Amino acid sequence: MRTTQSIAIIGATGNMGSALSRSLAAGNYRLLLCTSNLDKATAMAEDIRKGNPAAMVEATDCTMEASWEADIIIVAVPYAAEKEVARRIREVANQKIVISIANPLNDTYDGLVTAPGTSAAEELQKLLPNSKVIKAFNTTFAADFATPLIDGRQVDAFIAGNDGEALQNVSELVSTVGFNPIVAGDLAASRTLEDMQLLLIRLNAKYDYNWRAGWKILHQ
Repeated sequence: MRTTQSIAIIGATGNMGSALSRSLAAGNYRLLLCTSNLDKATAMAEDIRKGNPAAMVEATDCTMEASWEADIIIVAVPYAAEKEVARRIREVANQKIVISIANPLNDTYDGLVTAPGTSAAEELQKLLPNSKVIKAFNTTFAADFATPLIDGRQVDAFIAGNDGEALQNVSELVSTVGFNPIVAGDLAASRTLEDMQLLLIRLNAKYDYNWRAGWKILHQ
């Protein structure tokens, strides 16, 4: 049986962080819910245990301590906050998997703030040169975690990264929360994944586009 891995979820009480935390609690993981609001993280940990008494979940307000204890670090914060998170965890994230879920959207949600030829994940990798940065969950919405199935089939979730073992590890994590992991390529593929999510957001805002209906058509 595989050794239980510890996962630090930085920004655990945000929309995506909360969805990830609640879904991952069903797996064989020890979760460290990390946020500056310790009371909120503690309340969420207690709520998770009410629904799943076997869940291994703890609350903390120390980003560095949580990342030091973790095998995997999920950076569930907006892109603008990633630089500060990277500064705090850099010394303790060496050789660890760091998952970037951010989409670097501008304030009007009609463009990306990253320069052409790069991505949020690649920028995080530059800030954490000794970590194994993997892009994941940026093309899923928080609400999707509650129903990751369409007509009995798992919804696809794309991941990208440069380390094969890390990609396999994250693929297993993606499967645990109910999605079908698809490796899109190396970390440079994050540019396409972030562009994809921008397009989905723009289509939703303009046409009330239902991406789940589109997924269903493509898989018929």
